[in-house]
Amino acid sequence: MKEIELKMQGKIKRLSNQTFKFDERIKEGWFSAVYFLKTREIINAKIPDNTVTMQFFQKEHAVLCGTDEVIALVKTFADNPDGLEIYSLKDGDKVRPFETVMTITGPYQDFGYLEGVIDGILSRRTSVATNVYNVVKAAGLSGVQKPVIFMGDRDDHYTQQAGDGYAAYIGGSQAQATHAMSEWWGKEGMGTMPHALIQMFDGDIVATAKAYYEIYPEDDLIVLVDYNNDCITDALKAAREFGSELKGVRVDTSRTMIDQYFVRHPEVLGTFDPRGVNAQLIFALREALDNEGFQHVKIVVSGGFNEQRIHEFEEQNVPVDIYGVGSSLLKIKIGFTGDNVMLNGKLQAKAGRKYRPNPRLEKASD
Repeated sequence: MKEIELKMQGKIKRLSNQTFKFDERIKEGWFSAVYFLKTREIINAKIPDNTVTMQFFQKEHAVLCGTDEVIALVKTFADNPDGLEIYSLKDGDKVRPFETVMTITGPYQDFGYLEGVIDGILSRRTSVATNVYNVVKAAGLSGVQKPVIFMGDRDDHYTQQAGDGYAAYIGGSQAQATHAMSEWWGKEGMGTMPHALIQMFDGDIVATAKAYYEIYPEDDLIVLVDYNNDCITDALKAAREFGSELKGVRVDTSRTMIDQYFVRHPEVLGTFDPRGVNAQLIFALREALDNEGFQHVKIVVSGGFNEQRIHEFEEQNVPVDIYGVGSSLLKIKIGFTGDNVMLNGKLQAKAGRKYRPNPRLEKASD
């Protein structure tokens, strides 16, 4: 948890403008609501001499993310960006409901059309970072912090991977499934074997693992063991073959399947849901490995895990070493709002909104 807490204290180095690959059409207003574009034209024609302060907030307890991206966006696409004053919290800061996370001050027509784009960046990045933070927190309830692998590559459009991966990193995920997810924070993606590789070896776990290890001998050997829906049998086959070279096994049983272990041991059924990756299966797997002297083999689980499910596993002290989590981390649950709250140095905002100064904001450097 130490690394995660450092992130929450704002210890993450700010990303540079060069980190982001923006679509140049942002400058043309292609991604801005049309009424913002019309507003810019009207103000340019009628009242160009103005200064506004726009502030941004959301309504949850959250882990903030996206501020570096927004600052880079404004400095890249605003007119006269050097004339704008930006104050902001940092990626990784914990924020309260309605707390101001950023203010931008300057002529409205220079940056106002970016309001919706800014809201969208902050909403997505903060949602992912907060989701991951909550999952990582759940994965440490037993007193031992279990690593969480971010596996969201198949749950959203590929163009979102870099930003989502960075947000997951801010939230506390220690590894990502693709290189793109790790791009902004200077790492590479990680992974072992999919079901497709095992299929190509006709379902033979040992043959698959041998081929993998011959090609990638520098990797920690982690074998996927649910392909034949007989996790314990295949885990023991791999452990007997590789011994100390086997670092872990991954269980990814579909929630529609019941592992063959329960077919062989029907006496344990009746008190729990035996489908998918369940606590009783993992307890049995750990016992089987330990009984044959393979206490060193770690257990990785994936497939439909979310904060609640991990919480339940940790409360039961299920012997999981690493969690792989995907789709639940990409739920957009946090929405940001940008409001103009000052005009030419005086308070001016729509009814129900007001300027909320925040002494935690820091001026964005040039």
